Amino acid sequence: MSTASTENRLAKEASAYLRQHAHNPVDWYPWGPEALGRARDENRPLLLSVGYSACHWCHVMAHECFEDAEIARLMNAHFINVKVDREERPDLDQLYQGVVQLMGRGGGWPLTVFLTPALEPFYGGTYFPPTDRHGLPAFPKLLLTLAEAYRARAGEVASQAEKFTAGLRHLSTYGLEASPLDFTKEDVRDAGVEEARELDPEYGGFGMAPKFPSPMNVALLLRAFRRGADRTLLDGALFTLERMAKGGIYDQLGGGFHRYSVDRLWRVPHFEKMLYDNAQLLHLYAEAELIESRPLWRSVAEGTVGWLQREMTAPSGAFYATQDADSEGEEGRFFTFTLEEMRRLLGQPLADLATLHFGCTVQGNFEHGRNVLEVQVPAKALAERLGEPLVEVEARLAEVRARLFLAREGRVRPGRDEKVLAGWNGLMVRGLAAAARAFDRSDWADLAKAAAAAVLKTHWRDGHLLRLSSHSAHQGFLEDSGDFASGLVALAQATLDASWLIPAQAIADAAVEAFWDEGKQAYTSAQKDTADLLVPTYALHDNAFPSGASTLTEAQVALSALTGEARPLEQAMRYLRRMRQAMVDNPFAYGHLWLAADAALDGAAEVMLVGTHEEVQGLRRAVDSTWAPTVALGQLEPGRVPKVLAAVAEGRQRVEGRPAAYLCRNFACAPPLTEAGALAAALRAV
Repeated sequence: MSTASTENRLAKEASAYLRQHAHNPVDWYPWGPEALGRARDENRPLLLSVGYSACHWCHVMAHECFEDAEIARLMNAHFINVKVDREERPDLDQLYQGVVQLMGRGGGWPLTVFLTPALEPFYGGTYFPPTDRHGLPAFPKLLLTLAEAYRARAGEVASQAEKFTAGLRHLSTYGLEASPLDFTKEDVRDAGVEEARELDPEYGGFGMAPKFPSPMNVALLLRAFRRGADRTLLDGALFTLERMAKGGIYDQLGGGFHRYSVDRLWRVPHFEKMLYDNAQLLHLYAEAELIESRPLWRSVAEGTVGWLQREMTAPSGAFYATQDADSEGEEGRFFTFTLEEMRRLLGQPLADLATLHFGCTVQGNFEHGRNVLEVQVPAKALAERLGEPLVEVEARLAEVRARLFLAREGRVRPGRDEKVLAGWNGLMVRGLAAAARAFDRSDWADLAKAAAAAVLKTHWRDGHLLRLSSHSAHQGFLEDSGDFASGLVALAQATLDASWLIPAQAIADAAVEAFWDEGKQAYTSAQKDTADLLVPTYALHDNAFPSGASTLTEAQVALSALTGEARPLEQAMRYLRRMRQAMVDNPFAYGHLWLAADAALDGAAEVMLVGTHEEVQGLRRAVDSTWAPTVALGQLEPGRVPKVLAAVAEGRQRVEGRPAAYLCRNFACAPPLTEAGALAAALRAV
């Protein structure tokens, strides 16, 4: 530990989460050779604590336990204490979350796992309080019990560690046992129907409380409807999006979505905002706009992008990772209002309108009489109730929002983790690209271009994609390669600029080389030569954000469609066939991979527009305004065909001097179309 009593080793780390613990009295180490070597040399167990900067309960445990001198003394006396930022090492987090699962508990953060010097786990959990409560043992008691067990009952600890290790080996490859099989369109339909059984008919979303947005699974409902499922799946998906957009999970003043709702009603959120959630939701609301255009979808997209520009964009153009839930020592303090505050800020007439609109009360719907703002009475219903013109009510509500937002901007802001993660930037590039097309906002495509260029400049080095530009020792994970390749492919379609396909292709190829396990016919989440993992971790499940295997597969299908190269599609099909049975058995665990499978079923479908950029605009708008989620979009300008499109250029030209669209799917092309209406109709029939 540092000789400075107020600082430990974590003060020198790049991770904002690790630096948050730099002044703990705990003798923290970052994960690495120094900590692991000391554990082996002294035969001392490791206490591994995993979290992230925006994690509320991580902050609670830090305040209650890690800042306590007596608890720190116990930790330092009996363990080698290691802090890990899950956003820097998702592979370690994935691996040791399995310990909690094997113990029959839900995973989550903070993750607290006790390891032997050989990195074998022998006990684990999540949050532990300083005293017995919530049915959880006091952390000091747990420390003493485990230290005593390690010292006096070494055989029992070794046996437990052996069982956990065997269990982790099984978990790491679970779902890879079945024989490869081909997909059918009925598989997509049936997967969505299976998911729809969990829809909450009263408030939307899946299950009860807590309730997560689950954008991949909502998207699968849409795809299943497209493949022949009942209209109720479409209605359930759109109803979910409406309820979220009006609920407290969406920041009604500043835009963007919070992490999840603690209740069934989407009312009170866990207030952190994650880049990856908002990236996926932006993409999903763009899809909804193409299916059934509504002002609400546009409002949500504009608010989310506004938050992204205002709060989450680095000077380079890349995007930051997270925004905290807490400020001034309280969760949600920045985002909530008392009724008294609202009356003072707005004056009586506007406050009365705001109270009706947002459903605010003196008691509040959150802690300390504070109100999370949600749309309880929409503007149209308000106008009818008050007998006033809708346009006037909307104007007054806009003033309400502007005044409350301005007042909120004067508060102490929540913390922000300013790490730039390649994968999460890729997801947002993908989301912005989709929204730019659906809402006809070329400026949003410009945001995506700036972020993509910034990440390529700082993270793509010598054929390797780094997770963090500041950590050259941290090679990227599969999720970085898959997410970023998928984002680049989406950006190429939004801009009709094929140059983005070149790095996308290179990153996808490098990912197969670094992460594909030929024996298992599956992808590892960390590079195959990663030395500090107890067992290999495989990138199988889609959880809060997609597995890198899923986004890489999505990118490969589109790359084949746009470049005419068979190899990426063949690799995608190899993996999809391997995973089919696991996906059918548990659709919820593979939400994004189902989207990739759905695209692959159409045989790398694509529309290639032929003509100058100006000439193809009418045809382009027909494509961009039509929901055809499995069809990739590209452009060929006669006489100026880039090498990356050379294979698809042959035989494609203007028709009688007019710009033309070539629609191909299932490895066959229809006659070229020159009318926008005919093209839109053909796309709807795909």
